[in-house]
Amino acid sequence: MRARRIVALALALALLAGGAARAAVLEVGSSGSDVKKVQQKLIQWGYLDGAADGKFGAATRDAVLAFQRRNGLSADGRVGPATAAAMGVTLSGGSQAASSSSVISADHRLLAKLVYAEARGESYKGQVAVAAVVLNRVKSASFPNTISGVIYQSGAFSCVSNGSINKTPDSTAVRAALDALNGWDPTGGCLYYYNPSKTNDTWIRTRTVKTVIGNHQFAV
Repeated sequence: MRARRIVALALALALLAGGAARAAVLEVGSSGSDVKKVQQKLIQWGYLDGAADGKFGAATRDAVLAFQRRNGLSADGRVGPATAAAMGVTLSGGSQAASSSSVISADHRLLAKLVYAEARGESYKGQVAVAAVVLNRVKSASFPNTISGVIYQSGAFSCVSNGSINKTPDSTAVRAALDALNGWDPTGGCLYYYNPSKTNDTWIRTRTVKTVIGNHQFAV
């Protein structure tokens, strides 16, 4: 399945936890700033409703379970080293979790480079949205089924033709790519985006715009 190619990237995050020192585990009954950080991620990615109150209850457990299942992790409803790494959060009980600005695979790096080249002047949400479009294309039967295939598809992205794809992404672009890989899609499934003030492409303007984030219009 195309989706498995994306989900597999999350497994690389879990490998970063291997061999690290024993660290805190969050579970039902836990509370504090670490729980709040996890809840904020889960809310952002659509796994959890409500506010991040810093209290690990049944709703948070169920959201963690859903996240673990989607990302191919051991589903126990607890946030240990592997799950924390996949979320891109660091628990205060140790340093095992990957930083959200860490590059965890070649695909992650390439996606971050695309985000940096195409959207570094946009808001953080706008940068995540650009990454999400790439991942939505990977899932679509109408496009190549790999991140590199989508990005390097002939004529797909101007940053490839003008060479700006080769610039080193900053930490914001790296985090935005990771958030998209972990399931945040601010576009709601869009396959296209464009800046109407910077394109003369008449075809792209025929697509149905679903949302506007910053200078980009996102369409299907």
